[in-house]
Amino acid sequence: MGSCVSTSSKSTCSSGSNGDSASPSCLEIGFCGQKRARRTFSDHVVSLHQLPSLPNRIVTNGKSESSCIFMQQGRKGVNQDAMIVWEDFMSEDVTFCGVFDGHGPHGHVVARKVRDALPLKLLSSLHSCESRQNRSGKAGLKGNIKPDNGESEKDISAEDELISRWREAFPKAYKSMDKELRNHPNLDCFCSGSTAVTIVKQGSNLFMGSIGDSRAIMGSKDSDDSMSAIQLTVDLKPDLPREAERIKRCKGRVFALQDEPEVSRVWLPFDDAPGLAMARAFGDFCLKEYGVISIPEFSHRLLTDRDQFIVIASDGVWDVLSNEEVVEIVSSAPMRSSAARILVQSAAREWKLKYPTSKMDDCAVVCLFLDGKMDSESDCDEQCFSSAAVQSNHAGKDIESDDGQKSEPSLQRNFTVRSSEDTETYGDGISSAEDQNWLGLEGVTRVNSLVQLPRFSEERPNILL
Repeated sequence: MGSCVSTSSKSTCSSGSNGDSASPSCLEIGFCGQKRARRTFSDHVVSLHQLPSLPNRIVTNGKSESSCIFMQQGRKGVNQDAMIVWEDFMSEDVTFCGVFDGHGPHGHVVARKVRDALPLKLLSSLHSCESRQNRSGKAGLKGNIKPDNGESEKDISAEDELISRWREAFPKAYKSMDKELRNHPNLDCFCSGSTAVTIVKQGSNLFMGSIGDSRAIMGSKDSDDSMSAIQLTVDLKPDLPREAERIKRCKGRVFALQDEPEVSRVWLPFDDAPGLAMARAFGDFCLKEYGVISIPEFSHRLLTDRDQFIVIASDGVWDVLSNEEVVEIVSSAPMRSSAARILVQSAAREWKLKYPTSKMDDCAVVCLFLDGKMDSESDCDEQCFSSAAVQSNHAGKDIESDDGQKSEPSLQRNFTVRSSEDTETYGDGISSAEDQNWLGLEGVTRVNSLVQLPRFSEERPNILL
């Protein structure tokens, strides 16, 4: 995601740690099986060491039984995006998908730690909710809903209990993830963080939690069988009125720089730093006391036969393509397994056409097809991605390491050179909106998430450290 222009800070970051050195709470988390599978939480304990060997979990360019994912490094340095599809997440009918967009000097480390640990924490939180309900003997909201569609009261109660458990599990898992980042012994997230858009598909239920400005949409057929785009998550940026109000109540400041009046940022109360271009994120602890939170916006949706696919992507895609354009590109892809790749390549072309003097952002895309089917093709065809895809896959091997001292391989490309007089902003931002039912504007250029690191003088007490 965004980079930092200023390099002066009292926050000394050490990210030479390995992802396996996470705290015990991260290593001792496992699956929460459904009753019909007759599995218990303790039956499926999995550690971060075991994640790479799981057969139904993919985090680099490729495809699964019902999805395809693709990521391409931008022109801002190290790739800070991460993505995941985890099929058979709890049982055969449950799939977990997520896209994570890091920012700051160690955003790439944060994004990958979140990618690996958050799904496990979500399972742990769900298991905790189920255990508490079982111990209390309560039947959730049973008796509060009257059946009106021929369904039994028991069925409605079970469905409502399921939604209630996920609604509680998402914020609990996000809170635990942020706490672990804060307490990590070898990773300083003071000025680094990550967005997160996570989706759990359980049968016909879709549960979603998101922070930051990555986005999820759905392609669905309308009444005349034409494809339409449905936005599933909200772009949680500082100029969203309810977000700005919370930040200001916490003494944080929200304003735009003079040379980019359309881009609202979050600033410390006593210094014009760091200029975070989102209202919620993992990490970014320099702003956590001033209104930036890691509480996800949770939503639930019941899928229908008209719903075709879901696309989750980092803002490198949404900055140049509209929801409708994304749905059109994915639905018209010659093969489902190539949809994510084609979408990223389309975004790359739009960056060159629309903003030739701007640095292209990293792009990560997850396409989940809701009918659970993937087209058939030979292994050779599957691997015949573009040269950029092959190089990105090689980079993916390095991505698995959380060694912040090591740079990832760069893609072969022509760089856009900016003059020294140009500012480190990348075109227009997004405009503010008064409507609470916020939809992020599409077709705008990418801006840095952080314009500078906080600097604290010796005269001023460092109240944040």
